Amino acid sequence: MSDPKSALRLFEDRRVRTVWDEEHEKWWLSIVDVVGVLTDQPTQRGAALYWGKLKQRLHEEGSELLTKCQQLKMPASDGKKRLTDVADAEQILRLVQSIPSKKAEPFKLWLAKVGNERIDETLDPELSINRAIQNYRRLGYSESWINQRVKSIEVRKALTDEWDRGGVRQGEEYAVLTDLMSKTWSGLTTREYKRHKGLKKENLRDNMTNTELVLNMLAEVAATDISLVRQPAGFEESAVVAAEGAKAAKAARDQLEKSTGKSAVSRLNARDLGQNALEEGRDA
Repeated sequence: MSDPKSALRLFEDRRVRTVWDEEHEKWWLSIVDVVGVLTDQPTQRGAALYWGKLKQRLHEEGSELLTKCQQLKMPASDGKKRLTDVADAEQILRLVQSIPSKKAEPFKLWLAKVGNERIDETLDPELSINRAIQNYRRLGYSESWINQRVKSIEVRKALTDEWDRGGVRQGEEYAVLTDLMSKTWSGLTTREYKRHKGLKKENLRDNMTNTELVLNMLAEVAATDISLVRQPAGFEESAVVAAEGAKAAKAARDQLEKSTGKSAVSRLNARDLGQNALEEGRDA
């Protein structure tokens, strides 16, 4: 499976963890979550126990469903990623037939809608952006913050396109360059930055203030512009360019903090941002 992307989907306010398989262009869904929805289990443990008993019954019946199920790492309730039984849409539909539930038909319609949404987003990326905007609004973020966050996604994509062109490998090398840029302009690696904001597995950019987003974007825009001119080849040359781009944001941060007397690197996170309590330039 190449480049799996985890996502959280809601069915009647119940969460269903999913992973998009780029190579085979299909969703994998957490079986425990689906079972919990269909059987109205009040807890994850209850859903897991139900699935355990159902799995045993299917095994005794010689069901092919179990042989086609896989295990993928998905975020658990404590934020850690753990191996979870998953199935694709076709297998989930067969599973639904094995569970007596009044929610079977609504769930089938929901499952079809999830699949179509991803196909639509592949053909028209604007749909994905619009969905993200609606989610941020639902979480209570301010319109000004949402505008910056959406722009930051575009800026990040332009930079990673340059990294791809230069032969930088996704995964570890992406992470190293990202850490290098963060450390250069903010003084903190990504992990240190998340700890500074009291985060664990949450997305750092979703917890940045407007000021932090702008400074981070400046670093990435500058690195992209320099890369377009220099055309770096490989990780080492791209790292030099990344550091230079981040230095532009560091200079802007230093000037801003000199003018305001306050740190541009904030401890505010989504809990504060979602309550519209953002105080730009608040002293960390």
